[in-house]
Amino acid sequence: MIRILGISKSFGKKIILDNIHIEIKSGEIFGLVGANGAGKTTLLSILATIERPDKGHIFINECNFLKEIKKAREFIGYVPQDIALWQQLTVEENLLFWNRFAGGNKKKTDLIELARRLGLEDKWKSKVNLLSGGMKRKLNMAVALLHDPEILLMDEPTVGIDIQSKLEINRLMKALAKQGKTIIYTTHDSNEILLLCDRIGVLKDGRFSFVGTMAEALKVLKLDGKFPISEEEALYWLLNG
Repeated sequence: MIRILGISKSFGKKIILDNIHIEIKSGEIFGLVGANGAGKTTLLSILATIERPDKGHIFINECNFLKEIKKAREFIGYVPQDIALWQQLTVEENLLFWNRFAGGNKKKTDLIELARRLGLEDKWKSKVNLLSGGMKRKLNMAVALLHDPEILLMDEPTVGIDIQSKLEINRLMKALAKQGKTIIYTTHDSNEILLLCDRIGVLKDGRFSFVGTMAEALKVLKLDGKFPISEEEALYWLLNG
């Protein structure tokens, strides 16, 4: 379980996150949604230990995240928006390099199996700069999984890729969640939000305006006098209402 308690973050005078409180359950796919600039990437960056909050606490299981950063990083796998790969190296060379960076715990056979799970085995000897956007995204995800993290942070991992690659990544995410991994996922694709996420959190003006399932969202909207005819319309109102 992840517990986020009173996290705030500003850049200059601009408040990005304002006293955020939330609990994310083990083994769930949690959709972090909101408009551009809502604070999604900033929150993921804090969870990935790239940024530090101005105040607040984060606990992963019983680990005090902000005081035990080295230990916390063992729990976290981060898939950023940008492709974090060596473009002139092959798939094999990238996985070997990042495996050493992550502690070198995987044997080459393990790396080949990871590539196979992500549909990259046929590209094992291909340079990254020659791969399609979808293949690069899958390799980016493979790097994040090298140390078998309990928590996977995914910042728009399917943006700009082909439908086949998107479906393959979505299937893998479901499989990882069934294995007990916790996934925090940002996307602007409403279909992914509705099909993948167990719960969603809507960020607005630095705070969560809604946290829950889509069934709970429908009830909340009806209490507010809104009667969406579909989950897609409910999601639109949550984001824009």
